[in-house]
Amino acid sequence: MVYVTRKAHFNASHRLHNPDKSEEWNQKTFGKCNNPNWHGHNYVIEVTVAGEADPETGYVIDLGKLKAIIKDRVLDPCDHKNLNVEVPFLEGIIPTSENLVKAFFDQLKSDVDSAAFGQSKLYSVKLYETERNIAEYCPNRAD
Repeated sequence: MVYVTRKAHFNASHRLHNPDKSEEWNQKTFGKCNNPNWHGHNYVIEVTVAGEADPETGYVIDLGKLKAIIKDRVLDPCDHKNLNVEVPFLEGIIPTSENLVKAFFDQLKSDVDSAAFGQSKLYSVKLYETERNIAEYCPNRAD
C-alpha cells in the first residue's frame, strides 16, 4: 500500500458553542474558545490517499488533481470565513477540530475517490488547528 499526502492551509474563525446548552455551560466547557466575538486559526490540512501505484503513470493519484479538489471542496468554501455561519456544509455542527476533520473528509471523499487510480481511495484527513492541537479522521484504518 502506498500513501500519498497533500498539505494545504487556510485561515478561518469560529466559536465553540452548543446552542442547546446555557451560556454558563458553554463558557465552562469551551472557555476562551466560546468568545462571542469569535477567534481564528491558521489551519493546516493534510489529505492522504492510499492505494497501489498505477502501472502506466506510477501515481496513486495525480497530485495536481488532488490539489484542485482540496481547493474546490475545502479551501474555497472555508478560507477567511467564519466556520459557524458562512460555510453551508458545516451548518449545525460545533466546529471543533474533531467535527471539522470528519466534515472535510466527507466533503472530499467522492471527488478524491473518482480521481484516484485503480482501487486507491481517500484514506485520511488530518487537521492542525495549532502546532500542538491536531485531529485526524481515518474511518477505514485497521489498527
